[in-house]
Amino acid sequence: FYQTQAGNINPNSVVLGLTRSSTTFTIPKPSKYSRKRLSQVSDMIEPLRAVRDGYLLTLIIGTPGQVIQVYMDTGSDLTWVPCGNLSFDCLDCDDYRNNKLIGTFSPSNSSSSFRDTCGSSFCIDIHSSDNSFDTCIEAGCSLSTLLKATCSRPCPSFAYSYGEGGLVAGTLTRDSLRVHGSSPYITKDVPRFSFGCVGTTYREPIGIAGFGRGVLSLPSQLGFLQKGFSHCFLAFKYANNQNISSPLFMGDTATSSSDSMQFTPMLKSPMFPNYYYIGLEAITVGNVKSAEVPLNLRKFDSQGNGGMLIDSGTTYTHLPEPFYSQLLSMLQPMIAYPRATDVERRTGFDLCYEVPCPNNRFTNDPFPSITFHFMNNVSLVLPQANYFYAMSAPTNSTGVKCLLFQSMDDSSYGPAGVFGNFQQQDVKVVYDLEKERIGFQPMDCAAAAISQGLHKN
Repeated sequence: FYQTQAGNINPNSVVLGLTRSSTTFTIPKPSKYSRKRLSQVSDMIEPLRAVRDGYLLTLIIGTPGQVIQVYMDTGSDLTWVPCGNLSFDCLDCDDYRNNKLIGTFSPSNSSSSFRDTCGSSFCIDIHSSDNSFDTCIEAGCSLSTLLKATCSRPCPSFAYSYGEGGLVAGTLTRDSLRVHGSSPYITKDVPRFSFGCVGTTYREPIGIAGFGRGVLSLPSQLGFLQKGFSHCFLAFKYANNQNISSPLFMGDTATSSSDSMQFTPMLKSPMFPNYYYIGLEAITVGNVKSAEVPLNLRKFDSQGNGGMLIDSGTTYTHLPEPFYSQLLSMLQPMIAYPRATDVERRTGFDLCYEVPCPNNRFTNDPFPSITFHFMNNVSLVLPQANYFYAMSAPTNSTGVKCLLFQSMDDSSYGPAGVFGNFQQQDVKVVYDLEKERIGFQPMDCAAAAISQGLHKN
């Protein structure tokens, strides 16, 4: 999430801006689907590829189309892609040095690509923060000049920062973006889509599609901020599976809901109004309800700090201290398995257990259930695989599962907690932007993907 602190992070906690686990994937070829005019298509469905730390969205940019895979991130606005086949440079990205399948975009190979100008709303937006890395003044266009739209030069290069020190630098570029309509066989071309053409990054090896509410975000530019979007994230056991994708909906289809959908109000952060916050009221472990959670998980202070950010770009849910430690103390007496303290030291996770695996197969172990209670009487029972997860394949009929929650740091700046994508697996999540609410419904996302034709036999 943009310019906020993610917490007391260990090397296995993947938060947007931190070093990610190594992944490999094949870049698909652009499809030869039929085209329709933009005005004829009001809904969108896009496939999301599950990888070990998030979900990848395929962008087709330029003329002819170049295919780039980027992370879907509800905790930022800017959409950016790596630019330049040889010139793209990612610092402190050693895990990706040997991954030659990461796609890059070449503006010189697109006949419809051009650099954005100073006077555009997108240029003003990307230079309007108090980012200490911003290059506007050095480029000769101060913020006041930009706001007056009197700068005739190309939009100055930008620097965009993420939590825990991630940083990307590049130029604001416009080009044609091809997206799918209400079925995989209908596409539409969005002209003059604005995105970052990034040549240098720090700890950010793969591009990002920003799904926040700012003018630069992908849903904003596609005209869906008055409607909304929804996703159903596949479980991580499908990571790097080429044959099945998570469904991402945008438009009216995304916000239509069933009777079993529960909605919690979307809270407005004075500090980060472009991002999505919800209020956490309690957590139940087994049949024991926790003490009331800290007020700052559902309220903002006078400076705008607090609230619980729901973020597809953060892997694990983060909770503030001492509430996080209280949750651990509730769990421990309910679990009879022996602790795997060596795995805890190696991974940095706080609760790891050795579980029996008959025939070296994991079963649905009797861990206590965990239920999140959000505002408006919304109760979300997490699937067990969303909080206790296998660290490796079992051996000698024993395996290790760890609790994949983590603590925030003790900083009072930014959100008080984060609801990460790992805890959102096998749950349909609806961002109803028209009614300012977020909905949850447990669902078999693999079955949902098959029903939408997002599965290859």
